[in-house]
Amino acid sequence: MHARPFMTVEAPARLLHIALLDTPDGPSGADLLASFCRCLGVTPPQVDQAHHTLDLGDLRLKWEQHTEFTSFTLLLPGVFDHPFDNALLQAVPMSWWKGLQGRVLAAAQVAIGKGDRPDILSDADSRCFSGIPVAGSRVLGGGARIWSDFRIGPDGFSRFLLWDTALREQQAGRLIQRILEIETYSMMALLALPMARRSVAEVTAAEARTAELTNRMLGNPHGEVEHGLLEDLTELAANVEGMIAGSSYRFNATLAYHALVESRIAELREERIEGTPTFGEFMERRLAPAMQFCRSMARQQTDLSQRIMRATELLRTRVDVALERQNRDLLHSMDRRATMQLRLQETVEGLSVIAISYYLASLLGHLAEWASSALFGHELHHVTGALVLPILATVWLGARRMRKLLHGAGATPS
Repeated sequence: MHARPFMTVEAPARLLHIALLDTPDGPSGADLLASFCRCLGVTPPQVDQAHHTLDLGDLRLKWEQHTEFTSFTLLLPGVFDHPFDNALLQAVPMSWWKGLQGRVLAAAQVAIGKGDRPDILSDADSRCFSGIPVAGSRVLGGGARIWSDFRIGPDGFSRFLLWDTALREQQAGRLIQRILEIETYSMMALLALPMARRSVAEVTAAEARTAELTNRMLGNPHGEVEHGLLEDLTELAANVEGMIAGSSYRFNATLAYHALVESRIAELREERIEGTPTFGEFMERRLAPAMQFCRSMARQQTDLSQRIMRATELLRTRVDVALERQNRDLLHSMDRRATMQLRLQETVEGLSVIAISYYLASLLGHLAEWASSALFGHELHHVTGALVLPILATVWLGARRMRKLLHGAGATPS
């Protein structure tokens, strides 16, 4: 089941196709359909799907809402003298048509005839097409022939001529839909080309800036991180990512539309008409350079982003190494300071032992003076001298034990 069924077309007939690019601030596809109907004095339909078909007397209108554009296709069955006269153009309301300026993505006229006319191109060449060369081929197993110069005529429409020689039922409608899709999708694919051209200057400037910042990194022989270099790289990375974010959707959409064009051309199953390029060959020459350019710009943007990311990672590594070096030097400095403090502490500790011993000896000297005179009758200096060594030993042992207790408490985990 087709999401957008093709129109039923029987030769001879003529069609007019208009594809309108959707804009955020413009009327929606349903609004455009409603205004078209009102211009013709027809009650607008209630649209609840992405496609709708209306019978307008001799005309049949097919409206389709696509992801990024809206299309209108008018079908006028019947015999024609000239395949591309103004009969269909006159059916389009002029007020409605003038309001579409700037939104027309693709506009094409299609004429389909029938019968055994192998000379049809030579008869219609001068009347139908102004461009040279004209592309053409046998399609669908030889069931039809198609021609176009893929040029926009003075009326603003490109032209496609189909000649039904042995098409089966419903094949004409499918063939016309494929041809119109080729024309419309190729225009959608080319929407990225102006953006790709604008990106050249931006990518070139960003690449030059990346090279400058990288050279600043390499130009530092001592490995020191220049002030502000990381901020500059981060700002550049943000700018490049913003550029990619602004163009990646359009570039990806271009590749998708180009793939659709190639798929629709393959479905034609073209066979060469001697001396005439096929639609596939013509579209390849027309689209391939632009598509390759868009791919190249998308790839350059991605490569540039990766180079900036690698440079940023390298700089961050240098920053981390520099911080580790500073931390190591700080730890070494703290170790030296701790060693000096320990030595100073030991020196002070020795002096403290002497001072404490001196004061204890003085106190004990007074006690000994009383005791020696009152109890034993010895001379004071003999008693005091005898107490000096025991006092020193006692104070030193006490200080050592206290230090061990403090060190043990500091080593115990909390």
